[in-house]
Amino acid sequence: MISWHIIAILLTLVLVTSGFDWQYFLSTRAPTLRSLMFPAVHIGGLLPILLPLTLIALGNLAGNARTRLIGWAVGQAEVIGGLVAAGYKAITGRAHPSHVVGADLTHTFRFGLLRGGVFWGWPSSHTTIAFAMAGTIFTLFPKQRWVGYVAIAYALYVGVGVSMTIHWFSDFAAGAILGTVIGLVVGKSFWLSQQGTIFEPMEQLKASNT
Repeated sequence: MISWHIIAILLTLVLVTSGFDWQYFLSTRAPTLRSLMFPAVHIGGLLPILLPLTLIALGNLAGNARTRLIGWAVGQAEVIGGLVAAGYKAITGRAHPSHVVGADLTHTFRFGLLRGGVFWGWPSSHTTIAFAMAGTIFTLFPKQRWVGYVAIAYALYVGVGVSMTIHWFSDFAAGAILGTVIGLVVGKSFWLSQQGTIFEPMEQLKASNT
């Protein structure tokens, strides 16, 4: 799915060079708005750990293979998302926004190896992992779409929240693209590996939805 990586990179280029990133940063400095969005940082860091572990534990306790498998799928998507984001951060070294309005740092990338670490920068790990989780859940619950929509709403809150607090908007946009692709690929892979046992065959599912 390299084409989506290219799209994420090109979109970031547009958002940075057009000045959108900086204008978005300036327009989201209201204390009330930031206080509403800052919990996304903590939720986006905690839930990805708790959710797969809880699903796996519940699946084991109840003897429910489907719940257990969904837990493993979500966990795998989150790990892949985190590794992809960390890999990009390790070579792009993008400066993160300050808490107060100062110099325009949106154009500051320190390309190289680990010049900016792997915890800050482009793309947003919070967003990538959140959308990877949401994409996986959306794929694995085709008959309960409301579950997928709740997951997407969570991912949007996390992504928009970090874009107003610890990341630039383009960090969020790229993370959403990369995370969604990862989630859909992982979700489909798990579905295909278990169709006819835990999940319905794809053909049968498509027929029942038409």
